[in-house]
Amino acid sequence: MSKKISLGVAATIAIIAMAVTFSLTMVVSMKMFNTTVSSVKNKERQYNKLSEIDRFVRAGEYFTIDEDTLNDRLAAGYMNGINDKYAVYYTAKEYSEKQSVEKGTLTGIGVAVVNDTSSGYARIIRLYDNSPAAEAGMQVGGFITAINDESTRNITSTARLTSKLLGEEGTTTTITYLTPDRQEQQLNLVHSNYKTPSIYTRQMVADTCGYIRIDAFTSGTASEFKAAVDELLQQGANSLVFDLRDNTGENLNAALVAADYCVPSGEIAKQQDRDGNVTVLRMSDETEINVPIVCLVNGSTAGSAELFANALRKMAGATLVGTQTAGKGVVLSDAQSFSDGSAAYITVGLLLDNEDQTWNEEGLRPDIDAALSVDEQNAYYDYTLDTDPQISKAVNAATALAGQN
Repeated sequence: MSKKISLGVAATIAIIAMAVTFSLTMVVSMKMFNTTVSSVKNKERQYNKLSEIDRFVRAGEYFTIDEDTLNDRLAAGYMNGINDKYAVYYTAKEYSEKQSVEKGTLTGIGVAVVNDTSSGYARIIRLYDNSPAAEAGMQVGGFITAINDESTRNITSTARLTSKLLGEEGTTTTITYLTPDRQEQQLNLVHSNYKTPSIYTRQMVADTCGYIRIDAFTSGTASEFKAAVDELLQQGANSLVFDLRDNTGENLNAALVAADYCVPSGEIAKQQDRDGNVTVLRMSDETEINVPIVCLVNGSTAGSAELFANALRKMAGATLVGTQTAGKGVVLSDAQSFSDGSAAYITVGLLLDNEDQTWNEEGLRPDIDAALSVDEQNAYYDYTLDTDPQISKAVNAATALAGQN
């Protein structure tokens, strides 16, 4: 009798279990179906809208459509419309140039330029060794007023200016060059390969303070940074100033490795994904720098440059001098390359410091304010290491800290 009851109970339990499993499977399947249908409907709306626009344009457009440009602009428009202000699309040419910048080897004339606010022309702020520009006698502080007969006043983006000065090895760019003392020259420069170090300046200032200008964080920064720090310490530096102004911090790993060399053991930074999961990005070893450190920052100090400055302040007691930073505290994806050589990046996480705090959207507030007056801002690119008021404040702070030790 008990055996029959046991079999009956077992059969009932099995039926219930099958019913529950079937119900759960149906619920999950319905959710997946609804999600899929919703996704299909959204894609259908996208394609239908683009098709409507395309039919309208092609039916009456007077000008010839460049299909490659159209596809690139469509892709860029998609990235601009996804509620991610750091998402970006690069054309095949732009992505190739970005990779070259990251590697520190470019092919072009050998200068770095910015849009000069007063003249409207391209102002030369860097001149690289063994480059066509250096061999032609061009100088920092000079201007490029035209590139292949196109006025640089009409090229309002620094990225576009830079792109126009790059090109295949052996090709020629004709530029109109205005020397620092305003003498105009026509130069035909043949593009060649040259190195762009990320550590632009490293030297002793005020006798015992070491100064390092970190233009960017690239794949070569970590080794360049260590060599620069070691050299200055060997020369007797008892304090260090790291100039991070205008460093947009593209390479996260390079900043983590450089910070690791400066700070004591512990968590340097973390990443929080969209589900709230937190991952440690790097643990520092016991190696650290035992002299006072000052980080000089401004409103264009962003991304991994902010991470570097924040880690040094939180973990090594560094002092921040300058103005509030950009507030870009996010982790970007690895490049997603596409079949035509183009690529895109999206935000995949939030950067957190070793105390689980974020500076995203807020930036880092300096410990010592060193804001520039209007006149000083206008003269920003005229300053030298000895005359720059922000560098002077940073060096004074570092020297004072060294005197307290």
